[in-house]
Amino acid sequence: MTKKGTHRNNGAIGALLDEYEKSITEFKAVIKDVNSNALIQIVDSETNDEDCRSIQTIITHVVRAGYTYAIEIRKWLGEEVKYKEKEILSSVLEYNEALDTMFAYNEQLFNDYPNIQLEELEPHKKVQVRWGQKYDVEQLFEHAIVHILRHRRQIELFKEKLVDRNS
Repeated sequence: MTKKGTHRNNGAIGALLDEYEKSITEFKAVIKDVNSNALIQIVDSETNDEDCRSIQTIITHVVRAGYTYAIEIRKWLGEEVKYKEKEILSSVLEYNEALDTMFAYNEQLFNDYPNIQLEELEPHKKVQVRWGQKYDVEQLFEHAIVHILRHRRQIELFKEKLVDRNS
């Protein structure tokens, strides 16, 4: 995708990618000072969601989910592609690289399908994702952006709990 200044210049696709990239940049800013100990520390031992126990499990989930959105669209377009396995990493630096690679994978979707239809009004033509919802491409990318924002907030709260716990 071509950027002009700090924005891509390809309309709605560019806007989605710019906002997605911005959400990842904000996410990375929140995790930048997380050390190895804080990364793996269980913050919520009562949750039933294994992806929300520590900062590490949250970031692992965010990376994997980021691939899943593009994979769901590729499957909808007829490609045979496998879902990404969970990859547990041991440092924020490794997670930053994983987030960058995941974003590039999403960006590649639009390089491969530059004329993809973003909006679909007919429910039977929408992307049926593995968790049961139906989205058009635009809605799925909007979900991807908000997903990162929600987990960024969750990590902010986890960091506060860790500070309280250690003081």
